[in-house]
Amino acid sequence: MPHVSVTSEVFPLRGAFKISRGAKTEAHVVKVTLTDGDHTGYGECVPYARYGETVEQVIADIEAQKDALARGMTRKELQSAMKAGAARNAVDCAYWDLEAKRFGRRAWELAERKAPEGLVTAETLSLDTPDAMREAARKAASAPLLKLKLNGENVLESVRAVREGAPTARLIVDANEAWTIALLEDIGAELDALGVEMIEQPLPAGQDDGLIDIDCPVLLCADESVHTVADIPRLAQLYDMINIKLDKAGGLTGALELADAASKVGMQVMVGCMVGTSLAMAPAMIVAAGARIVDLDGPLWMAKDRENGLVFDKGVMGLPDPALWG
Repeated sequence: MPHVSVTSEVFPLRGAFKISRGAKTEAHVVKVTLTDGDHTGYGECVPYARYGETVEQVIADIEAQKDALARGMTRKELQSAMKAGAARNAVDCAYWDLEAKRFGRRAWELAERKAPEGLVTAETLSLDTPDAMREAARKAASAPLLKLKLNGENVLESVRAVREGAPTARLIVDANEAWTIALLEDIGAELDALGVEMIEQPLPAGQDDGLIDIDCPVLLCADESVHTVADIPRLAQLYDMINIKLDKAGGLTGALELADAASKVGMQVMVGCMVGTSLAMAPAMIVAAGARIVDLDGPLWMAKDRENGLVFDKGVMGLPDPALWG
């Protein structure tokens, strides 16, 4: 029966990661280890204050399941035993890793999904002045896909600056709930003209019903508004796409269910991440294999990643080493 242990870890970033809600210079993650005595599985989550999570509470929630896990709680039973969120994500992903090692197969084979080969991830440009973002774009101009973190100020100026710095890169933008309906209506056509393919969460979650009346030429993607399958019926009326993050969906199991539910109603899928290490990205790659947009560049923000970390080559992600996960 699996024995669980849980630890918190801090990974310094190579620079300040800025979004509309603030900035961070470290990644605070929680790592779960599941062992049955013969094999060991690992999972990582990133507790997120936006969703009321703390490192301490996530650890407490995981430790509360120790006895149930020791009694043989299955991964399926885990889904109802814990709510969707970071804590369940770390345990769920550790389960998948443990199962892969038990059966001597890759996790995507167990999930009956295609291998996540050749995934092209977005590389994120942190929120800054237009001039600074232009310079950051120049440095990242070889990346095939750039994601711009924006707030409600200097939006067009920032996108124009990035386009000047990286004239051939595909562009997507993330407002992190910082825009208004009026702003979106005002700039949508211009963003389309600048080649922006997708706008992520322009309005605050729970205040996005007005999108039903918007005719935006750029794809609209829900992020903070979507967590589980239960959110799909409402969001399908408002958005073209959802951003699936394992920390929101509560693990790979929930994320795969969410991707399938979105596809059934004709929504496209983006797979994103919190700022975490390669251990957090590896399971998300399985969902990303069927996604239109992949945003799993968290390890690129680490001053130092985990051992056996993912390899990135001009935006293309290498398959995870079995020694890392899955």
